[in-house]
Amino acid sequence: MLLNTKIPVWGFIKRIKYDLITISLFSILIGLIANYGDYFAMIEIPIALVAIIGTAISLLLAFRISQSYNRWWEARIVWGSIVNNSRTLIRQVQEFLPETELEEIKGFAERQIIWNFALGESLRKVSVFSSKVQKYLEDYKIEAYHIPNALLIQHSQQLKRLAEADKITEYRQIQIDTTLLRLCNAMGKCERIKNTVFPAAYSMLIHFLIYIFTILLPFTFHYNMGFVNILLTAGIPMIFIAIEYTSILMQDPFENTPLDIPMTSLSKTIEANIKQQLNEKAEKPVPFPPNTYYMM
Repeated sequence: MLLNTKIPVWGFIKRIKYDLITISLFSILIGLIANYGDYFAMIEIPIALVAIIGTAISLLLAFRISQSYNRWWEARIVWGSIVNNSRTLIRQVQEFLPETELEEIKGFAERQIIWNFALGESLRKVSVFSSKVQKYLEDYKIEAYHIPNALLIQHSQQLKRLAEADKITEYRQIQIDTTLLRLCNAMGKCERIKNTVFPAAYSMLIHFLIYIFTILLPFTFHYNMGFVNILLTAGIPMIFIAIEYTSILMQDPFENTPLDIPMTSLSKTIEANIKQQLNEKAEKPVPFPPNTYYMM
């Protein structure tokens, strides 16, 4: 997630450099032709036509960036619920189990901490889990295609064993199972956002219209103002390109990029909260990493 400090503009420009170079070269070429070719002045396109195309691009971009932000914000809301439900799960286990069952409580707590890290890494599709997750999987000999789901199943199996041993009442079992259901639903929502691709045709249409707008724009100028014409021909489409690319970056919140939902940071916060609930020593999460413009 980007922080409100020291956001590098150059990194953003590098991502759209090919569009910037293409539009800039076209603008310079048109400017040179206008200076050395009198016939160029004879070509005139009504500014109303270009304005209509510009308005259409603006509307499409407004819809695009709105939908992209909605995807990002929905993902952040889901992870907010994961934070709350993780705390709730451990609180319920602590309240519903007798103090003598400390190992059972710690089992739930440790597994839930690992579940958060595993879910974040699974959504980012990292090739290898972090050492924390990997060690837990090796210690408990967990092998599964979908690690987060396997960990939730182990939660349920442990809850079932406690109920069968009469260490927890049926009503309390249902309460904890409801919390596990909410965690499972949150996982499913994240996977839906991750696996639902924003229609590529929409980007192609916007890009096509931006280039049509770029081609027609210089023919609407009534006077040859040299450098000013080149600047306007390049500058206005570049604004559209920048807005479009911003929406592209925002539409996928689980792609292991600076615009991601800060799942790792949230998982560390959950870990600290759970350890605090167990009266264990926990490092206070650092709200903003030093010397960086984003947090993961």
